[in-house]
Amino acid sequence: MELSTRNVFQGTIKELKAGIVTTEVVLSLPGGNDIVATITNESVDHLGLAPGKEACALIKAPLVIIVAGEPNMRFSTRNMLTGTISRIEPGAVNAEVIIDISPGQSICAVITMGSVKSMGLKVGDSVTALFKASSVILATRI
Repeated sequence: MELSTRNVFQGTIKELKAGIVTTEVVLSLPGGNDIVATITNESVDHLGLAPGKEACALIKAPLVIIVAGEPNMRFSTRNMLTGTISRIEPGAVNAEVIIDISPGQSICAVITMGSVKSMGLKVGDSVTALFKASSVILATRI
């Protein structure tokens, strides 16, 4: 299956926390990072999710927010991946910012050129990528 999303992370289900309507799924990635997704209980059943099962997390690049440096504020986002900018691909309105979060793993964010300039972002900067658990799509086969 070909996908339009730039961010696809393969990992292992670490934990499931079921609620009345939704379940919080913690996906452990190679390299030590975790991604948290919130999906419906029906989707958990449909995908057959359980601890130890392999799964993929998909996050669209425009849903990723960048914070310069390591954030010293509290955020409501469950997902905070710290890394180093390895590439900035500028465009007329938006830029793709690639952040290396662990060896062999990176996350792409699409942000405005205005944000790139006002934040003074450049290759080598330490940043944190933020995204909500509800912005994560889970799949068991791609």
